[in-house]
Amino acid sequence: MPSEGQSISPAGEGRHPAQRIDSHLHLWDLTSGGYSWLLQAASELRRSFLPEEAGALLDIGGIDGAILVQAEDSTRDTAFMLAAARHAFVRGVVGWVQLDSPADAAGQLAGWLREPVFVGVRHLVHDDPRPDFLRLPEVRASLSLVAEAGLTFDIPDAYPGHLDQVAGLAAALPDLRIVVDHLGKPPRNAGKAEFLRWERQLREAADYPNVSAKVSGLRVEGTGYTTEALRRTWDIALDAFGPRRLLYGGDWPVSGPKQYGETLSVIDSLAAGLGPGGHAAVMGGNAERIYRLTAAGTGRETADDMKAGSYE
Repeated sequence: MPSEGQSISPAGEGRHPAQRIDSHLHLWDLTSGGYSWLLQAASELRRSFLPEEAGALLDIGGIDGAILVQAEDSTRDTAFMLAAARHAFVRGVVGWVQLDSPADAAGQLAGWLREPVFVGVRHLVHDDPRPDFLRLPEVRASLSLVAEAGLTFDIPDAYPGHLDQVAGLAAALPDLRIVVDHLGKPPRNAGKAEFLRWERQLREAADYPNVSAKVSGLRVEGTGYTTEALRRTWDIALDAFGPRRLLYGGDWPVSGPKQYGETLSVIDSLAAGLGPGGHAAVMGGNAERIYRLTAAGTGRETADDMKAGSYE
């Protein structure tokens, strides 16, 4: 159930005619171990976050479903998310495979693809010690398998380490649907030069039609989180990607276990300026199309359907 003091977006005061999908939600169960990054995380995150709590928040917020995204580079974490898919709100799972070993990646993909709810792959590139991870030949070979399977590839926290590699990856693998999480993590609390560097790299990535981006994970310590505080970042992303390649993501609970309503309200308000069609696209339609979600959240389109679809 929602934590005491949980703020809820006005969006939850009624249901919406279009499906509203949170494209970026995390769950983890500390009783199974792992998640070593939590040792350095805020104390409020150092507990288990389970489907029942997440489902209640989404329902109150007027969100129809969510895509679960990996929080650890392990098969255990992916298996946990797939087990959570028995809950009706789970529309997709973005899990992990061993991308630096094409043979291992092929075997893992074969297993995960037995689960229709498995829709994408992610690797915690910002925690990987190899700065050129996205350029490694073995990684690109594995990602070609991801593309062949019709799955997306999510790239987390790409700036300052990997955002400049996204354009090259998109050019090398034009059939791979790439999703830049959190707009690449714009340095909203940095100086002008640093912010312009992020903008240039984001626009270079957006030049490729197989690249999309999530409006998610934009809280920065010491910087406001309001529609006005995010306006410049939003305008840059919208100009670069357009309303058909931006996706709403709540990044719960990382963006604050008690702040889901506020997170939703701010992004919802920014997207509302696009008019009904653009608003609906950002808040759910794009996630359904880009991740190839089915109406019931229990399968993917066929490979032929995917090839027939448009990135635009």
